Amino acid sequence: MPTVSANGITINYLLEGDGPETVVLVNGLADELETWDGQVPALLEAGYRVLRFDNRGIGKSSVPQGPYTSRLHADDTKALVDHLGLTDFHLVGTSMGGMIAQEYALAYGSDLRSLTLSCTYAAPGPYSTRMFRLWEEMAPVNGIPFIMRDVVLRAFTVPFFTERSAELPQFEQASAFMEMSVEAYLAQLNVILTHDTRDRLGEIAVPTLVQAGEEDIIIPVSLSQELHTRVAGAEWRTTRGGHACLWEFPEEFNVALLDFLGRQRKTAG
Repeated sequence: MPTVSANGITINYLLEGDGPETVVLVNGLADELETWDGQVPALLEAGYRVLRFDNRGIGKSSVPQGPYTSRLHADDTKALVDHLGLTDFHLVGTSMGGMIAQEYALAYGSDLRSLTLSCTYAAPGPYSTRMFRLWEEMAPVNGIPFIMRDVVLRAFTVPFFTERSAELPQFEQASAFMEMSVEAYLAQLNVILTHDTRDRLGEIAVPTLVQAGEEDIIIPVSLSQELHTRVAGAEWRTTRGGHACLWEFPEEFNVALLDFLGRQRKTAG
């Protein structure tokens, strides 16, 4: 996969398809660009060009000293899309990626045709903050693969473990062989601990979809609903699953996403 030097770091990215409109996908905490393997084929089939990349701190992108912020990651994203000459694109972020996408829309909204914020919040609140502080304390002691085992348990719904056990090894093995350092993990974890756009979301002026997994307990649905109420004119959609709904029920997630994107296309209406 190609890399570029942008915003003082090296960013590993993958640009696929040749459609007239581009969808830019932004990953969550401790997730590489493969996060979107369940979505990219559907987006390409729908005629979009798709850009995905490793955030700073993970994968084949640079791992500079932290802590990182959602605005810093948004500036990385801006530097990448500018290098590639992309404008008037659809920006989609999940979890931490949704926080980065919020900051991008606030700082560089004129770049965007639409904004999708998936399984994310405007600010963490007391419940999520306590969970993330626990991970922060556990990571130096137990290591990142141990933390990711806990994430898997919380991210999927209970029926997934009983009814689809054959699919579990791919997620558990990915967690077991995580190569992310503790320092890089903590640098990214700071993003979700410090992110707060509550007082600025009224400035977002692009068509926006806020989507949540209806059983999300990592980022409770109530926090996504609060985010939705703060973005003027935003659409609201839930899909089956928890925080990992885009992995557990990718078809339903894709239907919701493509329905929204399709209504924002240049040819729509």
